[in-house]
Amino acid sequence: MHTDVRLADRVQRIAAFSVGNQGGNPAGVVIYDVFPDDVVMQRIAAQVGYSETAFAVESGNGWRVRYFSPESEVPFCGHATIALGAALAREKGDGIFALTTNNADITVEAQQAGDLIRAALQSPATRSSGMETDLQAEVLALFGYSANDLDMRIPPARANAGADHLILALKTREQLSAMEYDLAAGREFMKRFGVTTVAWMHAETSTRFHSRNAFASGGIYEDPATGAAAAALAGYLRDIGWAHNGGIDILQGQDMGRPSHLRAEFSFVPGSSVRVSGTARMITEK
Repeated sequence: MHTDVRLADRVQRIAAFSVGNQGGNPAGVVIYDVFPDDVVMQRIAAQVGYSETAFAVESGNGWRVRYFSPESEVPFCGHATIALGAALAREKGDGIFALTTNNADITVEAQQAGDLIRAALQSPATRSSGMETDLQAEVLALFGYSANDLDMRIPPARANAGADHLILALKTREQLSAMEYDLAAGREFMKRFGVTTVAWMHAETSTRFHSRNAFASGGIYEDPATGAAAAALAGYLRDIGWAHNGGIDILQGQDMGRPSHLRAEFSFVPGSSVRVSGTARMITEK
């Protein structure tokens, strides 16, 4: 029977999508021989306190992985996948690791590079749809924006690359910096509509984006780097014919003082997987 692990011994803390040795989004990683009960994994995720903790068990030629936020299990988490890839590279050596999530088979590739680990995930398939008028009005009201603030070159949408995200583009970087909302109201809203994050962004150029992601559904006000939302955004841009030249760069976490850099690369094949890459750094503080 499993009990709570001694966190200092079993949980690896890794910041994914860092800018060198700075910033990034911290994730917990726990590698088991056998999964403990769900309630134990949920309790560990809450104790770790990061937006997600990845739990992995070796299975056949790959790994079964599950992701928990402090409040609930989530179907897919990009930055925790990058963190898991870094942990596996440290333990098993550089390579490509096959992962089975609750809903998809994906891969993460990782190579050690001095104090950093370079990692790239292949997302689940992508899909997107326009945002309903009532949903758009409610999300704008929640965050205190108006329809006039939106950059309609990228119309509001619901996009998925393993989990549902709302995608909304703002005309200016200053509007993005001003993002705020009530956490409790945001949690209720996201759970009611079944979305993992609300991803606000500003297109500095056709291939360079600034992003802020509200993650109230997981009990987190804002995520400094969101690989799943990056893949969802990339798939959506492909769906609307955005001139991306096969890849985009996303800068996130700057307004939080935790700068992060995500690179999303993708083909022109509708619905196909997106490659999301970045660097990861080990977190030594307890």
